[in-house]
Parts: sequence; structure tokens; C-alpha cells
Amino acid sequence: MKKASKFEKVAARCWNLLNEGKPFTPIFTVGTMILYIIFRIGEAPNPVDVFAGFLGIVPLLIIYYLFDFPLFLRNYLWIPYIAYLMIWNQVNLGLLLFAIGLYFFFTVFFWGTFYYHLRIGTSWLNFTRFWKLVLKNSDSTSGNAQEQLPKFLLLLSLWNFGTASTGWTGKELSMLAIFYAGILLFAWILHKNLFDWKPKVIPTYTDNVDVPGNAVNEKVIVMVIDGMRKERFEEAHTPFLDYLRKNGTEYTRMETVYPARTVVCFSSMFTGTYPFEHGIKSNMVWKLGLKVESIFDSLRKIGKKGSLLGIAHLVDSFGSDVETVTAVMHNDVADRNIIERAKKIMDEQDPDLQIVQLIGTDQTGHSRGVLYDDYIEKIQEADALVKEYFEWLQEKGKLENYTFVVCADHGQADGIGGHGHLDEGERYVPFFMYGHSIKKGRRVEEKHSLVSLASTISYLLGAPYPDHARGPVLIDAIRKDVELNETEENYRIPSSL
Repeated sequence: MKKASKFEKVAARCWNLLNEGKPFTPIFTVGTMILYIIFRIGEAPNPVDVFAGFLGIVPLLIIYYLFDFPLFLRNYLWIPYIAYLMIWNQVNLGLLLFAIGLYFFFTVFFWGTFYYHLRIGTSWLNFTRFWKLVLKNSDSTSGNAQEQLPKFLLLLSLWNFGTASTGWTGKELSMLAIFYAGILLFAWILHKNLFDWKPKVIPTYTDNVDVPGNAVNEKVIVMVIDGMRKERFEEAHTPFLDYLRKNGTEYTRMETVYPARTVVCFSSMFTGTYPFEHGIKSNMVWKLGLKVESIFDSLRKIGKKGSLLGIAHLVDSFGSDVETVTAVMHNDVADRNIIERAKKIMDEQDPDLQIVQLIGTDQTGHSRGVLYDDYIEKIQEADALVKEYFEWLQEKGKLENYTFVVCADHGQADGIGGHGHLDEGERYVPFFMYGHSIKKGRRVEEKHSLVSLASTISYLLGAPYPDHARGPVLIDAIRKDVELNETEENYRIPSSL
């Protein structure tokens, strides 16, 4: 399987400028106005007036960048636009219809059809489903029509007004300043009083148990089934994963972090802390690298090795600790190729910690939606591949004293398999542990956070906790009576599965 090339890594970062909602808004607004002016042959306005009009919307671009309007808060975005119509009462219908058409062309055809066909092999008819996903989407990407539409319609209307011959006179600028002050106050009040569903931050660093003098396990394997929605997992036929969770310890209320974006979640899972501390606040990473230690740093302190096999995006936070896989391949073979690469890494490097990211489920959710059979089928394929890899590890003698963890980094909401704002289906993720030192048949109903994964791995492998790890060790899953002479045979999976 190919590694992600340098070009793919750069391309992934560039794509995030259009994929992530915050940078998309100014890029789309400016691009739309430029294209509109170009197409108005013979009627092009004075460039100085265009630039003056643009300067007039810069404060609003900043406000929209600073404040999220997630989930039901996006409905309030129409109020400033209504206020604009009441104050200035000027609409360029041609410009707005052009913008709406361009937006749906970008999301439904370019992204939802052309891009996904070239990257993962979806049908050229994917637009027949994708348009519905764009209308229902509730995540933090550019595909969230209910958030993007009121934003760029207001921005373009104000820009067009400021470009007109009457433009921003002294009186108009005063009104505009008051208008922006009102929007700023409006956004602040909304977020202070209504934006209250983020997970609570654990206030202290990991201190619920000391790291043992001797490692509990020789190996820890973590299989991250990216974007696996918990209730859809429950509906799928997954005999192997079901066996692991029922004969190990399952955390039924394992909570992801906010925003629930892949690079953010992985950064939190393997540093043990939150975006405000590790510095990765979206998939759009402006400054590469973590600000804190990761589990890989902790393992290096005791001469042990960790390996993370994942997509190019993860390089932005974990750097050389990531063994990249190309995400440009047909989705039907993506996870198969990843498993084969995982085997090769284990054969050649024999890491003490191996983390494997399976991407097929997440990509299907994004391209085809999570409430369709396609998504269930990908979860079932992941079950078969995890089983195959587990049995391969046993045959190679790699599971003599181990813990095997299966989880998702985030769930997915309706729409374009949306995730980010913790809509229904995103917050709680499948999470269970199995192995020699893990209690059998235990279900933990109390709420826990994925930030506990880093410190738990440290505990099992006898490494110091990452320097900013806040998640408590999941000690209620770990046996205190581990028999050193217990054999692999005690943990061999029945062949009937």
C-alpha cells in the first residue's frame, strides 16, 4: 500500500481551506464576487470601489471566524440578514442567485460527486443523494448549507452595497459600525447563554493512580474505526467486535471531544488533553505539531516504540510518529490495504504500541450518509478485518501479554456523515478493551472521555503519563489479579465467530 506522498499531504492541507467552514466562508465570498464581476462583461465596477466595499465587510468576516454558530444556533444567522434588509433595503438578486448556484455546484457536484469519484471511487451519480445530505448537514464544514447560506448572503449583500456609487458614506459607515457592534453583541449573548453542550473539561492532570513499576502489558493494540456511529454499530452484524466487548470491558458512555473533527480527536486521544492545550482546534492546522507531549514521547522515555498508521492529515499534529497511508484509493479496498500495511509494520518494527486507523466507515458516511445500508456494510467489513488482524497477531505470537482496544474517534450525524459540533450521533462512541489484564464481561456505565486513552496506554506499558494528560486511567477495566502464567490460549477467540 502506498504511503501518502508529499503532494498528498500538501493537497490535504489545501483542501481543508475549502472543507473546514471557517476558512471556507471568506474564500467563497471573495471568489464568488470576483467571478461575478468577471462575468459582468462591460459592466465591471471600478476596482477601487470593489476594494472599498470589501474593506467594509472585513469586520464581519472576523466575527464569523471567531464565533461558531453550531446546530440550532445557525437559525439565528438569518436575523442579521433580516436586519440588513430593514436598514439598507438593497438586494442584488442576480449576485445572490449566482452565489447560491455556485455554492451548490461546489458542494453537490464538485465535492460530492467529482472529488469523491476521483478520490474513493463513488458513482458519478452520487449527486442524486448528496444534495439531501448538504441540506441536512449540521457539522462544521463547508457542506453545512444551513450555516453557510445566511453568512455569505449577508457578506455579499453588504459588499455589493459598499461597491455601489453611493457606497460607504460617512453616515453609512456609522450605521455599519453600529450594525457590526450589534452582531458582535448578538453573537456573544447567543454563545454565552445557549452554547452549553460542550463536554466538561477535566480540571486536573492525571493523578488517579501511579504508573506501575513494571509494565502491565508487553503490547497494546488500538484499532480506531474512524467515524463509527454508536447506534449504527449496535445495528450492524459484528460478531467479532461483539465478542470482544462482551468478554472484555465496555465503556457505554465514552465521550469524544469538541470539536469532534478527526485530527482534533486523535490529538486529544493520544496526548490526554484538550484542543485549548494541545493546540489542534480543527482539521485545518495553521501551525504544525502538538504543543504538549504525546503518548509516543512518553514511550520514548523508557525506550519503547509506538506506531500510528493513519491518513496524511494526522501528520499535521503527530509528525514523524505517523506512518501515513494514502487516502486516494477506492473505498472498497481502503481498509483492506490498511490492514495489510499494519501487518507489515508489525513484522518489520514490532512496536510496543500500534494504533491503526480504519477509514472506510468514515468515508462512506461522508460520501453516502450514515442512515443508509452502505454505512452499515462498512462497519461489518471493519469487523471482519479486525478479526483477521487479531488472528494474524495471534499466529505471529504478538499477543502473549496484551490489551486490544477498539474505539471510534467520533460518531457521525445525519447529512454528509457530519461531525464536529456534537450533533446527535457524534458525542458518544464505541469503546471497549480486551486482553490478559482486562476484566471480562464488565460494562462501565459512568461517563468517561477519550482523553483517558493516553494515560491508560501509559499505565499498561509502564510509561510516564504525557506531560499534560488530564484523563484518568481507566483503572476500573484493569484486573488486579493478573496471573503471569496465564497463556494465550485463555484468550483465543472461538473459531465459530
